[in-house]
Amino acid sequence: MTNNSFNTRDRLTVDDTTYTIHRLDRIGGSQRLPYSLKVMLENLLRNEDGELVTAEQIGAVAGWRSDATPYQEIQYTPARVLMQDFTGVPCVVDLVAMRDAIIDLGGDPQRINP
Repeated sequence: MTNNSFNTRDRLTVDDTTYTIHRLDRIGGSQRLPYSLKVMLENLLRNEDGELVTAEQIGAVAGWRSDATPYQEIQYTPARVLMQDFTGVPCVVDLVAMRDAIIDLGGDPQRINP
């Protein structure tokens, strides 16, 4: 289970399906962030575990200023990666090769899951 240090976790129900979401509006100043940093902030909130993703990292992104010098690295755990067609094909070929290698080693190819 992930942490919820900033009390942003909430539920959204659409057509009888309930989703867990993180409300950025519960973090003061988040409305001023560029869209790309809002995506990064939501990712950190969703993955906060107190070890790889910490409240300090979330606070650093939430308090971002364009004129400030970066002072901390943050963990980024993407759920999806979008690629152009010409870069996506080699990636899929690599995934197939990794699955074949797992089979050759006696493992479960389902562990290689994009």
